[in-house]
Amino acid sequence: MLALCPAAGINHSPVGGHHLHINAGTGSPAPLFGRRRETSPDMRAALTLLLLFAAVRAEHRGKAYVRDKVCQEFKTLGKEDFRTLTIVANSRKFSNATFEEISHLVREIVSLAETCCAEGADPSCYDDGSSALSAKSCGGDSPFPAHAGTAGCCAQEGLEQKLCLATLRHPPQELPRYLQPSNEELCQAFKKDPKDFADRFLHEYASSYGQAPLPVLLGSTRTFLSMVSTCCISPAPTACFLKEKLERKTLSLLTLMSNRVCSRFAVYGKDKVTFSYLASLAQKMPAASFEDLFPLAEDAAEVFSQCCDSVAEDCMQKKLSEHTAKACGALSARDERFADCCKGKNLMQNYFCISALPPAPTPTLPEAQKPTDGQLCGEEGARHAKRYLFELARRHTSVPDAFLGKLYDTCQRVRGECCSAQDPPACLDSKHRRMEAELPPFLAKAGQLCGQYTELNFLDFKKRLRESLVKTLPDASPELLGQLVEQRAEFASTCCPPNAPPLYCTAKVKPWPPPPRAVLAATPRARAAPRLSPRFLQVSGELGEACGGGSCLLG
Repeated sequence: MLALCPAAGINHSPVGGHHLHINAGTGSPAPLFGRRRETSPDMRAALTLLLLFAAVRAEHRGKAYVRDKVCQEFKTLGKEDFRTLTIVANSRKFSNATFEEISHLVREIVSLAETCCAEGADPSCYDDGSSALSAKSCGGDSPFPAHAGTAGCCAQEGLEQKLCLATLRHPPQELPRYLQPSNEELCQAFKKDPKDFADRFLHEYASSYGQAPLPVLLGSTRTFLSMVSTCCISPAPTACFLKEKLERKTLSLLTLMSNRVCSRFAVYGKDKVTFSYLASLAQKMPAASFEDLFPLAEDAAEVFSQCCDSVAEDCMQKKLSEHTAKACGALSARDERFADCCKGKNLMQNYFCISALPPAPTPTLPEAQKPTDGQLCGEEGARHAKRYLFELARRHTSVPDAFLGKLYDTCQRVRGECCSAQDPPACLDSKHRRMEAELPPFLAKAGQLCGQYTELNFLDFKKRLRESLVKTLPDASPELLGQLVEQRAEFASTCCPPNAPPLYCTAKVKPWPPPPRAVLAATPRARAAPRLSPRFLQVSGELGEACGGGSCLLG
C-alpha cells in the first residue's frame, strides 16, 4: 500500500477531477483547470509527502499508527488530491508499468483509504484490506504492475511479504519517453475527456521524469495541466500556449535538469557524482586548476544529496540557483563561454546553459603526473586519484562521462585491491604497466568518436564513420557496415553529450571482442543478413580494437 503524509498548504478544489494546488499560507482554493495560479515569490511551503507502502511503518510503529496516518493524509488531502498523488507516486515507482496497470493499483489504494477511513469503519479494516491487496499482487492474474521480484516476495508470508513487496520498484527511465503532442493534439485529447487526459499525462510524465524531486514533478505537472485547460478554451489558443510556455520555462528546465542530475546521483552516489561533475567542468574549462573546480564539484554533489529526495518544495531550485551563482562568480572572469551563460538574470536558465556547453578544444599540456603509491594508499588516496583522473579529463576533453566513469571505477577497484594487498607496491606496479599499455588507445578512440560527433553535423559524422569502418573492415558487406554505422551513431548521439544517461551509456562501455572474422567469412546468405552479438553491435570496430580484444575495464 501507498501512504501519503500530510502536506502543508495543499488546497483542495475539485475541478475536472484534478486540482492539486500547492499554495502556502492563503488557504484559498484555486482549481487546477480553468485558471492559472499566481504564486507569491516568498512562498515557503514545505511539501512533506512520504511515499511508502503502509506495511513498512507497521513493523516499527504498529497497525493502528499506519491506519491513522493514512486516514489523516486522506482527510487532509481529500480524495482527488490523494488520488492524483497516488498516480504520480506509483508512476514514478513503477516507471515501466502500463497506464492500465497503474490505474488498477490507484483504484484499489484510493478505495481502501476511502472505505477504511470512513466514520465508524472497523479498526482492522485497513490492515485486512492491505493484506488482501498483497494477496492480489501475488495472484497469477494480478492486474497490478508486473515486477520480476514479485514471486520472491510472494514466497514469504504476513508482514515479511508486505515489506518485500514495498521495496519493489522499476529502474527509472533514463531516456524519457514522454513526447509533448502539438497544441492541437493536446486540446483535442483534453476536450474529448479532461479526466482521462489528465490521468494519462500524469502517468506518462511522472514515469518519464520520475527521478526529479517529487515537489518539482508535482509543480511541473500542475502548471502543464493548468496551461492546457486554460489555453484550450482560449479564443486565441496559439498566443495563449506561447505565453504559458514562456512562463513555465524555468520550471520545465528545472524538471529536466533535476531529473538528469538525480538520475546520475542515484546511479553514481555522492563520491562518484563529485568526480563526474569535476570532469565535466574540467573538459569545459581545461585551463582551470583542480583547486578551482573541485570545491564547485563538491558543492554540486552536496546540492544533489540534499535535494534529490527532499520533500521541501523549493530545495532544488533554491540550492541549485545558489550553486550556479557560486560557479558564475568563480569562473565567469576566466572563461568567455561561462561569462555568456552567466549574463542572464534567471539562474536556472544559466545553469542549463552551463551544463549544455560542449567541451573545449583539447589543450596542449605536459603529461599528467601520476600519484605515487604512498599517495594512492594514504589517507588522501581518494583525493589524489580524483586529481589524476581530473588531469586526464582536461587533456582529453572529448572523452565522454561513460568512459571516464569506467576509469573512476577501475581506479577505485585498484586502490581497494592493492592498498590492502600483502605487497601494495608490486600490485600497483602491475596495474600501472597494464594501464600504460591500454589507457592511451582507450582514451584516443573514445575521444575521436565523440570529438567528431561534436564537431561535425550528423550526416557528415555518419559519413566519416562509414569511411573509417571501410578502412577497418575492408571485407565487410554493405549491410554489415550500415548496421555498424547506425549502432555507433546511436551510441554517440546518446552518450557523447554532456548530460548523457549514466546507466544506459555505462552499460554500452563493456569489454567487447574485436570484429569476429568468422562473421566476415560467412556464406553469402549469412553476409547478407549478419547476426552479430548484442555486445559487438553496441560499440565495436575502432573502440573495440582499443582494448586489443581484452578487458576495457583496465583493472
